[in-house]
Amino acid sequence: ACTGIENIDEAITLLEQNNWDLVAAINGVIPQENGILQSEYGVETLHGPAYGPSSHSAAASSAPSSSSAFRHVVPSRQIVERQPRMLDFRVEYRDRNVDVVLEDSSTVGDIKHILENELQIPASKMLLKGWKTGDVDDSTVLKSLHLPKNNSLYVLTPDLPPPSSSHSGALQESLNQNFMLIVTHREVQREYNLNFSGSSTIQEVKRNVYDLTSIPVRHQLWEGWPSSATDDSMTLAVSGLSFPCHRLTVGRRSSPVQTREQSEEQCTDVHMVSDSDGDDFEDATEFGVDDGEMFGVASSALRKSPMMPENAENEGDALLQFTAEFSSRYGDCHPVYFIGSLEAAFQEAFYGKARDRKLLAIYLHHDESVLTNVFCSQMLCAESIVSYLSQNFITWAWDMTKEANRARFLTMCTRHFGSVVAQTIRTQKTDQFPLFLIIMGKRSSNEVLNVIQGNTTVDELMMRLMAAMEIFSAQQQEDIKDEDEREARENVKREQDEAYRISLEADRAKREAQEREMAEQFRLEQIRKEQEEEREAIRLSLEQSLPPEPKEESTESVSKLRIRTPSGEFFERRFLASSKLQVVFDFVASKGYPWEEYKLLGTFPRRDVTQLDPNKSLLEVKLYPQETLFLEAKE
Repeated sequence: ACTGIENIDEAITLLEQNNWDLVAAINGVIPQENGILQSEYGVETLHGPAYGPSSHSAAASSAPSSSSAFRHVVPSRQIVERQPRMLDFRVEYRDRNVDVVLEDSSTVGDIKHILENELQIPASKMLLKGWKTGDVDDSTVLKSLHLPKNNSLYVLTPDLPPPSSSHSGALQESLNQNFMLIVTHREVQREYNLNFSGSSTIQEVKRNVYDLTSIPVRHQLWEGWPSSATDDSMTLAVSGLSFPCHRLTVGRRSSPVQTREQSEEQCTDVHMVSDSDGDDFEDATEFGVDDGEMFGVASSALRKSPMMPENAENEGDALLQFTAEFSSRYGDCHPVYFIGSLEAAFQEAFYGKARDRKLLAIYLHHDESVLTNVFCSQMLCAESIVSYLSQNFITWAWDMTKEANRARFLTMCTRHFGSVVAQTIRTQKTDQFPLFLIIMGKRSSNEVLNVIQGNTTVDELMMRLMAAMEIFSAQQQEDIKDEDEREARENVKREQDEAYRISLEADRAKREAQEREMAEQFRLEQIRKEQEEEREAIRLSLEQSLPPEPKEESTESVSKLRIRTPSGEFFERRFLASSKLQVVFDFVASKGYPWEEYKLLGTFPRRDVTQLDPNKSLLEVKLYPQETLFLEAKE
């Protein structure tokens, strides 16, 4: 389908020559910039003399016109058979990498000759290492080594002194610096602020700009590069860019129709690879070749481990792997992803107090989208975006690369957001990923405020996040007001309930106090009654025990006593003068005035009769023949 070869034997032969590497076999057959050109006169097979780095600049200057003349044509079997097999070499020397492409009919000495001009090192001082076969010398033909299409070599120069440490230190410091490139897209008048390390190459910048502007590298027309930036393989640290910020302008180059003579001047067999020339294969997707398959290297070999395991059962464990892989790819400055299920993220974002609620941002990753790397590194990891998301959002992520994980998320999406939103996500194409869903929780359902696709800028992403926050803030203020009113009502009800409870407690306490008081009064009354009954019993007993009152005409000596009570009453009685004083005390007690509580006082002289000996007679205590006494309660 890619090459037009219908002969099975021929196809198998090509695969065997490339160690059954399908991509390498296809790249070896499909013509590149020095292969088939399609002009207005038809398909032409062009051949030109081999050239080295001395002619590289001239070829590079005319590369855009050569590239623009390339068309997707299906070569015939005869043309393919005349095409030489091209081999790619990446040669490493100290801190430099040089890419070399040449025919398999060339020799090892041809590689050294090219490196001599590129590295400014004599070929005789070079030791070219990394061959997978045995002895190799300068005259060895590459075809005899049966090499794959892509090869890695390195150069040793034991006879040359190492570079000065001060120069290496300064270069290393420059490589560690970060450059801010402000790139203006001329046609649409849009600016992109791109951060690159000093170790990034000019070619990497152009590839990133291709992702943003959709202008292939070979069609990019630049303004603003320093005059020293003559090679796309140069790092930004040595290209002469202004630090820390440099302005560039890019536009689309027109594609003039090439003449056969111009094409012949640009066509070569052996040459240094300019990174811009290598981008002539950017449009290889037309042939079913992915962007990552440049120079025959499969994209699957370049990709890192998956963001999330397939058929992830535990969402928390899957998101732990997602966060770790995201950090390893794009650095530690990234949004803080919520670790847990989508339901748990809802609880965290929507179901707290109104003042503590946040928006939910769902990041949907897709490794096969060309926008993913740029969106993650340049926008999602921007400090302003990371800070804004941390303050106002709960961020949850999912990887849509694997079909099983995609189906699981669509099921969750249908359950939580409805079939319309799930269908919207289902119809998104791969190149429209990654997606950023902004979710706002409502009383009865969850509303998707915005679906942000990957083809955006930092400023636009921030504006859409802020717009969502404005909508959310208005809703949040209403929720806070409703919640405050509800809490006020609940507080009033609680206060009323508390007042009612206190009133009940007070009533119960009062009732209990009254019951206790009544019980105490009853008890005291009982005691009082018992005491009165006891006193009455004592009084009656004393009254009955008194000797009879002597008569006035009695022949015995009689003493007449007049006793005044505390209430002012008087009572009188006659006693035999020979009666003991105790008889008087018993008489007074029989009248309700026991001598333990009252004292009996005499008048002249004033004395306390109760202090006298009760066994003495009235005559002895001088209460004869008559006496007036007073009763007085003891203290």
